[in-house]
Amino acid sequence: MFHLLILGGTTEANILAKAVSDQGVAATYSYAGRVDNPRPQPLPTRVGGFGGAQGLARYIRDHGISHVVDATHPFAAQMSRNAATACAETGTPLAALTRPAWGAQEGDRWHHVPDIPAAVAALSGPPKRVFLAVGRMHLEDFSAQPQHHYLLRLVDAPTALPLPDCDVVVSRGPFTVEGDTALMERHGTELVVSKNAGGTGARAKLDAARALGLAVLMIDRPAMPERVELATVPQVLNWLAHA
Repeated sequence: MFHLLILGGTTEANILAKAVSDQGVAATYSYAGRVDNPRPQPLPTRVGGFGGAQGLARYIRDHGISHVVDATHPFAAQMSRNAATACAETGTPLAALTRPAWGAQEGDRWHHVPDIPAAVAALSGPPKRVFLAVGRMHLEDFSAQPQHHYLLRLVDAPTALPLPDCDVVVSRGPFTVEGDTALMERHGTELVVSKNAGGTGARAKLDAARALGLAVLMIDRPAMPERVELATVPQVLNWLAHA
């Protein structure tokens, strides 16, 4: 019996959910639970972790999952590793729906760092006005550099913040170049810190930084386990038809 598990939380996962729903495919959409008000989906939805790779393997067996598509964020490395381990253990076909990484264009002033700790270390020095576009999970890490004024854009309003000097904008993408340019000008941004998430929904800040001549501290993607990598929803649907 066919039953697809979509590990979601991204724009690509949402598009895939609609596509499989439209085709009448039996599927479940899984949110990690890091957003207070996740978008409703046209599929049965679960929210929360599985309990590591072993918990996911147990879920796959208990719910008769026949295929898994990892459409999580490119920086959700632990979830992707757990999915690879669980699918290997249970013999479940696995594919990743992965958005292409961003590449620097003419006029960009990018400085690459390999991970969050390296980004924190790169912020040592005199105070600056920093647009910290890394999501709320990593804010505690950047409290090691409290000298900066941070601009934060978050999906949900925070209950507490570890950064002593910051402004918070609560907003959900996609964003526009015009809007992000105005945002950075209004807050006097001097430096943008960004994960290389790829896709179109959050790229506007990079185009705005280029237009304003601002430097970008770009955090490179983590290494992922070996798996089938697909770039579009039609490719996933074709894989499902033949896997």
